[in-house]
Amino acid sequence: MGESGAGVSPRNGADFREVLGHYPTGVAVVTAIVDEAPVGMVIGSFTSASLDPALVAFLPSRSSATYRKLRRARSFVINVLSADQEGLCRRLSSKEDDESKWSGLGWSPGLSGAPLLDGAVAYVECAFEHSYDAGDHDIVLGKVTDLKVGSGTLPLLFFQGGYGRFASTSLVIPSELDMLGPATMANHARPILEQLSGLFGRDCVAIVKIRNHLVTVASSAGRSGQGLPRYVGRRIPHVPPMGGLFVAWEGDEAIEAWVAGASTRGAANPKLGEMLKDGLERVRVRGYSLALDSPMIGAVEHASDRFRDGQFTPVEERSFRNLLDDLTQAYAELYEPARLPSGRDYQVRLISVPVFGGDGHVEMVLQLWDLADADSELIAECVEALKAAARQLSELLQVERHAGFDSAHDVVEPLGRGSTT
Repeated sequence: MGESGAGVSPRNGADFREVLGHYPTGVAVVTAIVDEAPVGMVIGSFTSASLDPALVAFLPSRSSATYRKLRRARSFVINVLSADQEGLCRRLSSKEDDESKWSGLGWSPGLSGAPLLDGAVAYVECAFEHSYDAGDHDIVLGKVTDLKVGSGTLPLLFFQGGYGRFASTSLVIPSELDMLGPATMANHARPILEQLSGLFGRDCVAIVKIRNHLVTVASSAGRSGQGLPRYVGRRIPHVPPMGGLFVAWEGDEAIEAWVAGASTRGAANPKLGEMLKDGLERVRVRGYSLALDSPMIGAVEHASDRFRDGQFTPVEERSFRNLLDDLTQAYAELYEPARLPSGRDYQVRLISVPVFGGDGHVEMVLQLWDLADADSELIAECVEALKAAARQLSELLQVERHAGFDSAHDVVEPLGRGSTT
C-alpha cells in the first residue's frame, strides 16, 4: 500500500489520518442560532445523502462542544467556504469564545434565521432530520429547506493537512496570476538576456514578483543549452532567502514582512533576522545580490520544478519549505558575502540585479547563473554588465509606457563586456 508498499494499522490514529488525508475534501461551516447568538463549526465531512427527499449529511465529533451547542438548534446552514476564506476557517475553528469568533464577521440570516456567511460559495439550509451513532462521531442528516449559490467562486479544499484551491489542468497559467504585465516585460527582457548569455556563456533569466510568488518569465541559455524549458514558468514562494531584491528598497514594513516569512524553524537561530537585514543592506549599497554555490540551492531548484508544474501536494510543499529553511539558516555563508578578496576563485551560483520602474519600485530582477571558478575581476565584470542591462531595460519599459513600442528589438542597444553604460 502507498509508496512504501507497507500496510498500516487502522487502529493507529496517526496512520488513519495520514492515509485518509490523501483524499481531498471541501471545507464548510455549519452555522445556527443558539440562545439568540450565532454558532459555527468547521467541517470537512459534508455530503449529499438523498435527492428525494432532499437530504444532506455531515459527521461531527461527539466530543465537540460546538456540536453539542448546535444540536440545541432546530435548523442549520451548510456554508461552503471559498478559496480565499482560509482565514475565516481558521478563525471559526480556533479555541476563542463564540463572541470573539463572530465579532465583526459578515453574515445575513437565512430563511430560518441561521447565518449565511458573506462570501461563501454556496448555502444549504436544513432542518435537523436525524442523527446516527458512528463511533466517536455522529452522522447527522439534514432535510434541505432552501439552497442557493453564493459567490460561485473556487471552493476551499483540505488535503494532507493543508488548505488549497482547485486548479484546472487545462490552464497553463493559473487564473489567479495576472500575467499580462509580466508577459510584456518578458518580451522586452528576452533580447537583453540573449546578449548577456552571449557575452558570458551563462544562463540568464528574468524574474517578476506576482503576489507572493517569484515567477521566471524569460530566459536565455548559455552553456547549458536548457534556458527556456529549464527556467520559464518556475515559481517559488517569496520568502527568505529568495527575492530579497524585491524588498531591499521598499522600506521597513516590507522588509519585516519578508523576514517574517522565514519558517518558524528559524527560531533556532535568534540572529537570523539580523543576518537577513544585514544582507539586504549590502544589496542596497552594492546594487546587486550574490549567492555562492551550494547543493542546497540545487535541491531547491530541483524541487521548484514540480512547484512550477502544479504537482505539489501539501506534504511536498512542507518539504520544500524545509529546504528553503535549511538554505535560510546558511544565509550568512552563501548570500551577500561581505567581501570577495582577489587572488582566488569562487563558485558563484547566481548574480542578481534589480530593474527599477519609474516609481522606484523593483519591477523585475535579472540573474546570471553558474559562474564556476570565477575570480573577483570576472564577478565585477558580470555585475557591471548586468547593471547596464538592467538600466537599459528600465529605460525601455518607461519609454514603452509613455510612447508604446511593438518590439523591444527596435531599441535594444548592444552590451559589451566591461560595459558601464
